[in-house]
Amino acid sequence: MAVAYDNYYKTENLFGEPYPELIAFFSKFAKKGKVLDLGCGQGRDAIPLARMGFDVVGIDNSKVGIAQMNRMAKTENLALRGIVSDIYTLDNYANYDYVLLDSMFHFEKKDLKKETGLLKNILSKIKKGCLVVFCIQDTGKKVTILNDTINTQEGHKRIADEKFPYVYKDDESGHSSTTKYSMIVVEK
Repeated sequence: MAVAYDNYYKTENLFGEPYPELIAFFSKFAKKGKVLDLGCGQGRDAIPLARMGFDVVGIDNSKVGIAQMNRMAKTENLALRGIVSDIYTLDNYANYDYVLLDSMFHFEKKDLKKETGLLKNILSKIKKGCLVVFCIQDTGKKVTILNDTINTQEGHKRIADEKFPYVYKDDESGHSSTTKYSMIVVEK
């Protein structure tokens, strides 16, 4: 998978700007904290969050994406560190105030057990008061599977459930598409 994304990320800023809804949500917090951005890619979310004053660690298996993000962080002197790693091997979720999973879950049959297992691991190991922020395509049964998995974990309350359209535009090719998305936030 990393090789494919390494090739995709040769196009800088491939996925464009972060969702305005995500930025609006994080802008509500006067006290900035530590964010773990899992599957951060090129830093589409991590860079703006660091610019807002959050201390961000981004994890991705793409060396190209992480190198681009780290270069931007260094240029702008941001509190942002990108690490090339497999998100399924992490275990230190209790060190963070926020865990962000943007477009990480697809819940396809071949990955369903692995992805729901990761989700359960994160929810069981975060500290009290930690917010887990999910941005997920609202297609097929993805949101239902996410909600069902969250609901199996005790001690979490839902603090946001927002639907919004994501418009992707590629100026170079002229391609554009609109996808329904949901942002779900839970707190331990």
